[in-house]
Amino acid sequence: MTPQARRDDLIAAALDLFGSRAPELVTVDDIVARAQVSRPLFYRYFPSLHELQVRALRTVTDGLVDGLAQLEKGPPDGRLRAAVRGLIDVADHYRAGYVALLRSGSVIATSETDAAIDEVRHRSVELILDALGVTEPSALQSLTLRCWTAVVEGALLSWLQERTVPREVLDGWLVDQLTAMLETTERHDRPAR
Repeated sequence: MTPQARRDDLIAAALDLFGSRAPELVTVDDIVARAQVSRPLFYRYFPSLHELQVRALRTVTDGLVDGLAQLEKGPPDGRLRAAVRGLIDVADHYRAGYVALLRSGSVIATSETDAAIDEVRHRSVELILDALGVTEPSALQSLTLRCWTAVVEGALLSWLQERTVPREVLDGWLVDQLTAMLETTERHDRPAR
């Protein structure tokens, strides 16, 4: 196995374990048992458990950004629904890692993971503006989109933990919220322009 493949295997083992428990409860012994490697081999690729946790969580944010980058062409509503479905898919795939990333006060949060989350938020806003054909958003439009990304994060956290809403309803509900928020923003923005 190449060094990169071994690193990826250890990250995959960690993410798999995050699916059943919080990242801060996963130990080096758990990861090496799942990956079927020795502790010394683990430390050859990662100097600490914390570095592996951060790298694994970065994999989640990279997945979110990659999912957003592959928007289909077509009308804005369809593109937004596809983007939200992609976010839901990645968040669900990396459920515990996603929850750990966004949970306030997570013991594994770092400035690097915070920066990665901010990157996903920024990319989300850019893609929405692109889908809507807006090149120079007003201050209220920018504020609306940033607020909506917070709504999406909160909704996904609740959905991942409770599963009270069917997945096939979630994406449409979130996009409809954005539509309503943008319509309200437009009404308030007119006098300001």
